[in-house]
Amino acid sequence: MTASGEIQELVVVTGASTGIGAATARELARRGFHVLAGVRRDRDADAIRGPRIEPLILDITIPEHIRALAARVHADPQGRAVRALVNNAAVGVNVPFEAFAIDEWRRLFEVNFFGHVAVTQTLLPALIRSKGRVVNISSVGGKVAGPTYGPYASTKFALEAVSDSLRREVAPLGVRVVVVEPGGVRTEMPGRVIATANELASAMTPELSQRYGGLVQAITAQTAAFTGPGSGVSADAAAQVIAKAVTARKPRIRYTIGRDAALLTLLARILPDRILDVVSAAGLRPYFPKERQ
Repeated sequence: MTASGEIQELVVVTGASTGIGAATARELARRGFHVLAGVRRDRDADAIRGPRIEPLILDITIPEHIRALAARVHADPQGRAVRALVNNAAVGVNVPFEAFAIDEWRRLFEVNFFGHVAVTQTLLPALIRSKGRVVNISSVGGKVAGPTYGPYASTKFALEAVSDSLRREVAPLGVRVVVVEPGGVRTEMPGRVIATANELASAMTPELSQRYGGLVQAITAQTAAFTGPGSGVSADAAAQVIAKAVTARKPRIRYTIGRDAALLTLLARILPDRILDVVSAAGLRPYFPKERQ
């Protein structure tokens, strides 16, 4: 720390353009860290730039962007260590398994999983030197995969698995790996997910629409209900939990965000799969179009 008490450490936050990532960047900057905030567009950089927040153009699927991030960390003008990497970037989608083209599956994994692997591999030597930590933003969908959540949840299940393995590999080296599992959070992401679901539904064949049209309508209505005004938690509240994962002297292995995430992850641990299927179906039933009820 400096004489003024300012923390002389870096934190990297990916996906910091909006929502949880932007709120996390601001909260960590408020706590005294110098935040390297990964964004994809210049206008997002202008929006997030502020005291102790340095935006970087970072698409985690582009190797050149990741190398530029590593170079920035390595050549920090003040020689600051890296306290944490917060892997937050993600794309959300709700779509039936049968209706999601295989190339779209691959693209989703590139953003939600392989991009995080690439960034973490690149920054891991710096994190080992500083005995820092990796904070992976998963989801309640990394524990429970409801209907139409297959593509998104599979990326988060994969992130959970690699987090467990990495945690056990690097713990002897002084690096902690923490997973954060948000539930319903009021950000721009649910709106984008709903819009994408409607777009994909409109492109389904008549046969697929007959099979899954009502299900997609139910899922989008449920998503809106769980993330609308008065529901879920705010991005700022989510950022508080993530900041705790970064700063706690002895962080938990996992943090949930929101009562829904806490409840669903608990039910996934204690209920048999068939009972969990019944609970999931019952929770979704009120959101189906009336002719299906």
